Amino acid sequence: MVQDEYSDSDVALSGTRIGGVLTIRGRGFLAAGLTLLAGGLLLGFIDITRVGVLLSALPLLASLRARRSNNNLRVTRSVHPARLAVDQNARVAIVLQNASDRRTPLQFAEEQVDYLLRDRPRFVLPAMEPEDMREVDYEICCQVRGRYRLGPLTVRKGDPYGLTAITTSLPGFTDVLVLPRIEVLGRRRSAANGIGAEGTIPHMVAMHGEDDVAVRNYRNGDDLRRIHWPATAHRSELMVRQEDHPARRRAVIVLDSRESGHQGSGAMGSFEWAVTATASVAAYLTEHHYTLHLASNETTTEGLATHAVEIDDVLTTLALARLGASQQFDEVLRWARPLTLSGGLVVAIVTDHDQDTLRRTAALRQPEGTGLMILLDTASFAQQPGPATEHTLAMADMVSAAGWSTCVVGAGMTVEQAWSIISAPSSVRVGTGR
Repeated sequence: MVQDEYSDSDVALSGTRIGGVLTIRGRGFLAAGLTLLAGGLLLGFIDITRVGVLLSALPLLASLRARRSNNNLRVTRSVHPARLAVDQNARVAIVLQNASDRRTPLQFAEEQVDYLLRDRPRFVLPAMEPEDMREVDYEICCQVRGRYRLGPLTVRKGDPYGLTAITTSLPGFTDVLVLPRIEVLGRRRSAANGIGAEGTIPHMVAMHGEDDVAVRNYRNGDDLRRIHWPATAHRSELMVRQEDHPARRRAVIVLDSRESGHQGSGAMGSFEWAVTATASVAAYLTEHHYTLHLASNETTTEGLATHAVEIDDVLTTLALARLGASQQFDEVLRWARPLTLSGGLVVAIVTDHDQDTLRRTAALRQPEGTGLMILLDTASFAQQPGPATEHTLAMADMVSAAGWSTCVVGAGMTVEQAWSIISAPSSVRVGTGR
């Protein structure tokens, strides 16, 4: 929510010339008046001269009055919700209050809005008494993720005769974040269940339950209700329960954002598909209680790749994700390497750009860990979808030989279809969506 106070007269008096205040009608009146005034003086017709003076005086007086008007407008803008998903509607409410001690004239308002959200909304603001408030609202909807700006609000006022018009921009804006699309993935657990050093911990919890406890010696101040009587009887000293929370498995998601690797444009391009897949996989793994690490251009640039992130942080990062240079993806792999040394789950969403980078990506999976790879056949996103090329299939075979469960994805394939292939129970699997 953004709130600003603004005085129209501040801009009107700070350099707005009379010529810039007059409308076409006002300039016509002024030109006609000066012409009649000059003609009447030259020809000696008093009545024509008087008409010329009147026509000239009307726009001049109206412009002076417009420039001297002083009505403060306080603007409050709110968006509900402030973060919205692709294709989700949001309501924008604008409250204007007359903070001056004078009555405001009739005014016309126009909100500056990105064309991807909607056409610019226009409103008519009736005259407002001091401290009066008016609320206007409109809806926005966007099909492209990203950050968009609402505002500033442009206000136009004039005189009853249409001779003058002053347009001012009320400072203040609100940013709206459009999150990437999320596809609901299958309810099956990923292939990492019970595999690897980190994967065995949840498996033990599943067998013994999450209420398993450890015991320790009693300390002053401990709750007597936590005394563990069997252990106390066994050791002949007071022992209390110490509840242990089950460890969470760790998953590292690697996103390939190389501009040289992706093809296609807009929402139908391979990069947007990759962003949607990353968001969907992150949401799925969060639902299944994984600790997430996102290795992307944005997280490595900000030094956040080594930090565990919540799903809201992932979606915010992905909403602003952009294509980058090949050197940036080298940095992504360098940051991801330490995160995977202890095993765990690695999900890589990469392009079929070159084998060397793909080989270094495949090296992230440790022998005791699990690797799931979505390999994008990027050429299909730039042309009519067809069978995957032998080059792409050969790269998929190379990754599978390194122990990864792999799916070759082409245009038209959904994230759900790709995930159902790579998360199948088989240890190593190569799938294609075409």
